[in-house]
Amino acid sequence: MDKTNRNNPSVSQTKMGVLSIEKRKYPRFFVELPLNYSRAERKDTLGGMVANASEGGLLVYLPEKIEIGSLLKIEIFYVRGLELDTIKAVAKVVWCDLAARESWGEHRYGLQFQYIDQNDFSRLSTLLKEVGN
Repeated sequence: MDKTNRNNPSVSQTKMGVLSIEKRKYPRFFVELPLNYSRAERKDTLGGMVANASEGGLLVYLPEKIEIGSLLKIEIFYVRGLELDTIKAVAKVVWCDLAARESWGEHRYGLQFQYIDQNDFSRLSTLLKEVGN
């Protein structure tokens, strides 16, 4: 007999345990891509790493603490054929995990795209389709 958790309808309890179904608007793809970013209020550019990506946002590792709600100008680097290409966007920090690798000087963040040019979005979609195959 399955029971649905009243607090979270995506969690179902069975006699064998708890089943949690993740609900995402866009599928995520594991990648390892370098990125540069700058905060809206600062001019300096820092580097980071994209750990997974979707058409809605990114999971990134960055070298500094950033407040939730901060806007970042980002540039993701990837190889297309024999050439280096980039995807540029503006993203908002929507969550952070301060415990993740902080001892190594890395902080994990969830970024949600706020603005991405149609050409950059097309390149992102193509890249994710290639990674997914």
